[in-house]
Amino acid sequence: MSAVVTEEATSTATSSASGLREGAFGHATALSCRECGHRVDLGPFYACPECFGPLEIAYDFPAVTREEIEAGPRNIWRYKALLPVPNDIETSPNTEPGFTRLLEADNLARELGIAKLWVKDDSTNPTNSFKDRVVACALSAARELGSTVFACPSTGNLANAVAAAGARAGIKTVVFIPSNLEQPKQVNSAIFTENLVAVDGNYDDVNKLASEIAGEEEGWAFVNVNVRPYYAEGSKTLGYEIAEQLGWRLPDQVVIPVASGSQLTKVDKAFQELIKLGLVEDKPYRIFGAQAEGCGPVATAFKAGTDAIRPVKPDTIAKSLAIGNPADGIYVLDIARRTGGAIEEVNDDEIRAGIVLLARTEGIFTETAGGTTTAVTKKLVETGQLDPELETVIINTGHGLKTLDAVSGHVSAAATIAPTYSAFKATGL
Repeated sequence: MSAVVTEEATSTATSSASGLREGAFGHATALSCRECGHRVDLGPFYACPECFGPLEIAYDFPAVTREEIEAGPRNIWRYKALLPVPNDIETSPNTEPGFTRLLEADNLARELGIAKLWVKDDSTNPTNSFKDRVVACALSAARELGSTVFACPSTGNLANAVAAAGARAGIKTVVFIPSNLEQPKQVNSAIFTENLVAVDGNYDDVNKLASEIAGEEEGWAFVNVNVRPYYAEGSKTLGYEIAEQLGWRLPDQVVIPVASGSQLTKVDKAFQELIKLGLVEDKPYRIFGAQAEGCGPVATAFKAGTDAIRPVKPDTIAKSLAIGNPADGIYVLDIARRTGGAIEEVNDDEIRAGIVLLARTEGIFTETAGGTTTAVTKKLVETGQLDPELETVIINTGHGLKTLDAVSGHVSAAATIAPTYSAFKATGL
């Protein structure tokens, strides 16, 4: 199956943009404002010059077939025709993330009372989180734009991915994190780069500092600031893979953790692109977002029936979701409402229980974001917001070894015994 999707661009083509080589950004044609629709040339820009709205990639896609995709590498570059990357992307050193397993979660399904449940497990990416996907696209953009420093503000997983990708590519990396970040995530970044900077403040403070540096320093590519439009497109590959691994069809329902909200919006964008390209059948689907109560501004707005998202000061064990002023929050609200989904939140105890539940039913040790998603899925079923009779996919975005502190002291040995058979029998195991 194939089709052509064309978005007319008012700006010049990639090949004629200043300093860019032919096909630097694949079939991308411009940066388009998500608010007013104004278009600008491809480059290191993220805010619309007309209304200051966020920019995203516009494309002129070629015809793409299932067979062409399936013949590609077993990583995100099998979808390179749908991403803002050059056709020769595989020749550039990168971490080659993606095409992670889609696990049929029958045990968890029984526990939650869901007829058919799948877990998209991104904990098996190179640095054990979905961030490797978005960073790979950002790295390609940084190369094409001639950047000399690869950087990011991060709640942890992104710092790990940027540091590793920069090491693989041989480019200087500088990563900024909140100083109270979980120790494993700090170590997982510092092992790849000597330029780990801890900032006294929360993620929103770190992000503000990164934006200031990006505006002052030449040659710095901040993956989620001045190359954010390219970076964000990497999350589409989660949606592409889910559809392909389901046999080129869309799930009825999907539950996605919400930090900035970008991942959720790009999974929806991926589903819409696959429909327009004729790669999957057009059908209704529902998208749900998962937040922690200690940082749930989008969930609060959804429940209040408002479009206004009030920033909050994060206070939750789910530090990878601790973004108090989510950049894509309003778009998350739009998608949840448009598709008939919802945005729900759970407390820290429920998050811990979600981590344990996923581990003991499916053998997947998830970090706090995945615990949030599992716990929210349970709550959505219990409150009647998610239809248990419909096929559902939940996304696990990272590995539990990154957030051991969250469950340390909450799980332990069932018994401590003498090395005798009688002592063992006394346990009743």
